[in-house]
Amino acid sequence: MGTTYSEALKELRNAQKGRAKGAPGYSIYVNRKIGRFLAAFAHTLRLTPNQVTLVSALFTFTGIVLLATAPPTWYLGIAVWLLLALGYAWDSADGQVARLRGGGSVAGEWLDHFVDALKISCLHLAVLIGWYRYFPIENELWLLIPIGFAVVGAVTFFAMILNDLLKGSRGVEKAVEEGGSSPLRSVLLLPTDYGVLCLSFAFWGIPIIFVGAYSLLFLACAMFLVLAAIKWFKDMKKM
Repeated sequence: MGTTYSEALKELRNAQKGRAKGAPGYSIYVNRKIGRFLAAFAHTLRLTPNQVTLVSALFTFTGIVLLATAPPTWYLGIAVWLLLALGYAWDSADGQVARLRGGGSVAGEWLDHFVDALKISCLHLAVLIGWYRYFPIENELWLLIPIGFAVVGAVTFFAMILNDLLKGSRGVEKAVEEGGSSPLRSVLLLPTDYGVLCLSFAFWGIPIIFVGAYSLLFLACAMFLVLAAIKWFKDMKKM
């Protein structure tokens, strides 16, 4: 007899991993909790972590394709936001399903990171295409924003993965916080949270609002990358 939904949910609540130090608020307080419910549901269906990763990719890339191919409307923006947010929640669920099954695999971790890297670049390139095709652009220099965001997103993701890889190869454990991450830090890092970026697409059908929100998020992420890169480099010099 398989595990019931309530049993799986209880097991996940009692076996939550520590929070990465400095993780932003949406990822901690919203996405992980939604992912927990999805993971319990997926476990009752006997889905593997890799299958959950593919479900996440299906939601995410459906939203990405819509950005590049469909004229912006208010209802398209809402649909894209929900698709991307659900994709993000399912992305959180795959690791939790792995814990329910007794642990993940190297192949599963590789697939998860591969899909994440692909979506980070494709999302901003889809914005670039949709922005160019459908938005009223007075100056094409505005198109540098999604191009820059694609670069910042890809470099930030690569640096974080590389940090963990290099530290792990030297026996340095990833910093986590048991119980709770600093609420102030979580709030301050909200502009860098992928979940907040997903939310910005709810305004895709109102270009003037979306462009403003997206541009501010780009500036916040770029500033974070610069400051974080300085800290990360100093950390590496100490190893």
